[in-house]
Amino acid sequence: MRRTALAAALAVAAVTATACGTDSPAPAARSGGQLTVWLMNGDLSDQATAAVNAAFEKATGAKVTVQVQEWDNINTKISTALAQDTTPDVIEIGNTDVPLFAANGALTDLTPHLAELTAGHTWLPGLAGPATVNGRSYAAPLFAGNRAVIYDKQVWADAGITAPPASLAELTADLGKVKAKHPGADYSAFHFPGRYWFGALQFVWDAGGQLATQRDGKWTGALESPEAQKGLQAWKDFQNTYSSPASRNADTKAPDQAAVFAAGGASAILDTSVNTVVKNKPELKDRLGTFPFPSATPGKTQPVFLGGSDLAIAAKSRHQDLALAYLEAAADPAVQRAAIVGIDGWTPISAELIDQVTPNLPPLDAAFATAAKSSVATPATPGWATIESDKSINTFFADIATGRRTIAEAAEDFDAHLTQALNAR
Repeated sequence: MRRTALAAALAVAAVTATACGTDSPAPAARSGGQLTVWLMNGDLSDQATAAVNAAFEKATGAKVTVQVQEWDNINTKISTALAQDTTPDVIEIGNTDVPLFAANGALTDLTPHLAELTAGHTWLPGLAGPATVNGRSYAAPLFAGNRAVIYDKQVWADAGITAPPASLAELTADLGKVKAKHPGADYSAFHFPGRYWFGALQFVWDAGGQLATQRDGKWTGALESPEAQKGLQAWKDFQNTYSSPASRNADTKAPDQAAVFAAGGASAILDTSVNTVVKNKPELKDRLGTFPFPSATPGKTQPVFLGGSDLAIAAKSRHQDLALAYLEAAADPAVQRAAIVGIDGWTPISAELIDQVTPNLPPLDAAFATAAKSSVATPATPGWATIESDKSINTFFADIATGRRTIAEAAEDFDAHLTQALNAR
């Protein structure tokens, strides 16, 4: 049985707060006080935010002021805020951006409090990994979002397919049947844009490859490894065989892949929600099916890239004890089940929670939760932000899909860029 971890966290924080450079907190859990929290616009609903706040206030007797921030230029705004003595206490940060702020000491090290925060659960690697810099944890996960296959059951049934595939080999066999029914060059049995790095990386990870490896504090691009090369070849073969030639230099929004699917230009896509399709064509909803993208290993699914958010504590916060309690309230399994999943429909933050909630999810949503159980973290270094922002990873996969570069040539150049960017300070 889980003990009253919120109270325990407050007690631990009271002992350690002086070492963090903050004022000494009140010794009792229900000591009152005021906490300022930054949350991002469009992530948590008002109802889910209220549920997190209520759990925190019940445990501590303190009050919360939530300030909703816009995504535009948010990392610059966070950097400025963390440097000030009047910093917000708790800040929501995109999971892959945590290293930007942890590396310069702007976030509180949560490593001593992981037992209280995890509550015996195993956080998803795609959320916890980017927040773990040089073996130290600097944020707690709030929610996850990821991708699963969305397909038109009617189109597949017309091709003689009656059940979702359990392996990559079964998937390609099914797509071969769809392609035979729809041989036009402008039709995609599986629409997979060449610049869609979130999806393409799954093939690399599924083959045992990595983007980069770290040794003695230095990052090195790893896409030239045999495992990564195998995954890249598998992805190129899949993309070139089942997605239209026009998709090879495209991204997910140009053209919009959900719109392509809804208009009948594809039988399947890899996306974050069926809502993107239903928004374009509501009458399709009853024809949709979902499943996690299957692995080359039968019975397994490809590891996914997890988007989502983490909550971090500003190192300059004067309310370290209360801030820690807020993180624990947000990560609490009961709050995750009732609010993060039950109200907002996000994927929860641990494998145990996914197992608990999946049986009660609508069938179209269950595949996304199942897929999230297998995830891989992006490199936990400030330099990863460069890779995302300069779009070099998009170009890398498009170069391979279009054949502008051989896989070996593209990997050699991109590995050099990864090595340089990931080690920059």
